[in-house]
Amino acid sequence: MTGFANQNPMGPFTAPPRFDAAYTAWNTVESYDNYGAAQATVDRLSDDGFPVEYLDIIGSDLKLVERVTGRLTKGRAAAAGALSGVWFGAMLGLLLGIFSDGPWLGLLLVGIVIGAAWGGVFGFFGHAATRGARDFASARTLVATRYDIVAREGHADAARSALQTARLQTVA
Repeated sequence: MTGFANQNPMGPFTAPPRFDAAYTAWNTVESYDNYGAAQATVDRLSDDGFPVEYLDIIGSDLKLVERVTGRLTKGRAAAAGALSGVWFGAMLGLLLGIFSDGPWLGLLLVGIVIGAAWGGVFGFFGHAATRGARDFASARTLVATRYDIVAREGHADAARSALQTARLQTVA
């Protein structure tokens, strides 16, 4: 579907988003169980020329998921700190090497060694300072259980029509 004109020259954040139930119920174009499907729908609307700057993807029913990745010991904390220190030392070594007349490879190696040593020390003592209060490593993420595509400024019917034309709208 083509021919939609861009009627919002001020950009997407001219007004604060609305999340009240009545507004979202009337303006919800489509709902999905995963973000990828909602993103694909907006992408399809964009490909068809719909003014997607009037759409929001709203994740609802958020949950914090913390996946425990393993036991964290002082040795593992020191190793993780050393690995972080290697990256930091490499960056500093490269930066110094760029502005040096001497052998930049030597500066890079010295930066890596010093960074690993200091990172390991900080990792070890940082974990030791917790006194066993958190002896595990984990990764955290926010997950929504539902993703709604909501249209602003009266564009909900046009978005539903464009989805129907694109054969992406589910038949109720």
